[in-house]
Amino acid sequence: MLKTTIIGASGYTGAELALMIFKHPHLSLAGLYVSENSLDKGKAISDLYGSLKGIVDDALQPLLDITQVAKESDVVLLATAHEVSHDLAATFLEHDCVVFDLSGAFRVKKEGFYSEYYGFEHQYEEWLDKAVYGLAEWNAEAIAQAQLVAVPGCYPTASQLALKPLVESNLLDKNQWPVINATSGVTGAGRKANLVSSFCEVSLQPYGVFNHRHQPEIAAHLGCDVIFTPHLGNFKRGILATITTKLEKGVTEADIQKAFNNAYAETPVVRLLGNEMPKIQSVEKTPFCDIGWKVQGEHLIVVSAIDNLLKGASSQAMQCINIRFGFPMLTSLI
Repeated sequence: MLKTTIIGASGYTGAELALMIFKHPHLSLAGLYVSENSLDKGKAISDLYGSLKGIVDDALQPLLDITQVAKESDVVLLATAHEVSHDLAATFLEHDCVVFDLSGAFRVKKEGFYSEYYGFEHQYEEWLDKAVYGLAEWNAEAIAQAQLVAVPGCYPTASQLALKPLVESNLLDKNQWPVINATSGVTGAGRKANLVSSFCEVSLQPYGVFNHRHQPEIAAHLGCDVIFTPHLGNFKRGILATITTKLEKGVTEADIQKAFNNAYAETPVVRLLGNEMPKIQSVEKTPFCDIGWKVQGEHLIVVSAIDNLLKGASSQAMQCINIRFGFPMLTSLI
């Protein structure tokens, strides 16, 4: 059994991970940790999330001695703020833990990226160079060898899974950047109280127009510039991304179908719907990504739907764990 520790366990993603670890036949929960100043320290995680009662009742412990926690862990999941993951990851890695970071701290290798989009200077260039981007369907070979996996964000996951088969098959006219309009439920803003993301205050609206940090993440790993506009929706969970693209001359609907089939025929988590349009209701509380598309002339609209807390975070991290240690892809997910 691999001793598995969650740092930042009190959040929505941490709770999902705790349940997955409980269900996993090859993982044991070594500890649930929160910051020393957290109001949740000492509480059972099942007191925060009633659905876990009688399943995972472990207490949330303050993270006081990182080195000791590292010595007691084989696998560490960082469900923490970006700057916190940046500061913690190196210690766990130095103690030979395999680290799966769900923050953005190790996702993009580009000079000046972290100071511009995350507000801190990256201090661990060596680990940034070694980090493997955890888009499970596309980077499995590298994930299987990695000590540090940077699990993608929810918006980049929904966007890239829809666009990568088209980019890799050279089907798009890149002179017209793909336009991604994506809407997330309010759980994407985290559990912390905030008036802006309060369910009663949320009204469907765009944010981060032309300056959201996920735009360069998407572009960097896609190998294609994009226009990305996120929206906050007044629902709990899920992401729907509607993407408008222009096709290269002569590209047919059969070419689109072939590209998606070649990319995802052997990947059980991605479900191809063809001309049927995905909806959040079909993927909510599941690890799946549903993708549908329609062609008209030289334009293509691709739509993808995921659960932002699962395929957009925790279940993708679990997919990466399964790949890294040679377990079946859907272990603990279905």
